[in-house]
Amino acid sequence: MTRLLAWAQAIALSVGGPGLFLLSVVDASVFSLPEVNDILIVWMVIHSPSMLLYYVGLATVGSVIGCLGVYYVGRKGGEALLRRRFKPRWIERAIVAFRRYGLAAVIVPSMLPPPVPLKIFVLAAGAAGMTARQLAGAIAVGRGLRYLLVGIFAYYYGETTLTYLRTHGREAGIIAGVIAAAVLAAYYWSNRPQATGEV
Repeated sequence: MTRLLAWAQAIALSVGGPGLFLLSVVDASVFSLPEVNDILIVWMVIHSPSMLLYYVGLATVGSVIGCLGVYYVGRKGGEALLRRRFKPRWIERAIVAFRRYGLAAVIVPSMLPPPVPLKIFVLAAGAAGMTARQLAGAIAVGRGLRYLLVGIFAYYYGETTLTYLRTHGREAGIIAGVIAAAVLAAYYWSNRPQATGEV
């Protein structure tokens, strides 16, 4: 994994923004590169603070495109593909999450760090019939918020952010996911159908 990270970092830093974009597509679709995008955003923002939104945007769009590829595989393969590739407990969790929370079942996992398997939720979205537009919007919100927070920390705290990500990145991601889940739960609760009281 250390060699893989070194290779990914060298490619992205030598090519710049386009390298970050390509790695984001790969991470979201073909081959998982845990937390590589977060680390690359930190490095790039440290070297070019004025490009923060540019890097966040590239990483987010790359993630959306990669997830859409997985989504279409899910649309084609359906639940049978899920059961061949993932453990039953994760499948059940994904299905229950979609039944209860809809889009939130994609937004929250997209904000969380490994070992949360985002791909299973994207595949489940395809199998469950979520539209490509809905999925793209959910991934853009979740990943966009995550990368933006990482970029802002890098902008203000520099290399200290790398140390924090290596030691507390998982905890920070979980906290962000919990906050997002709470906000979404409040939104769904406030917009739930109201009983009229008529008999």
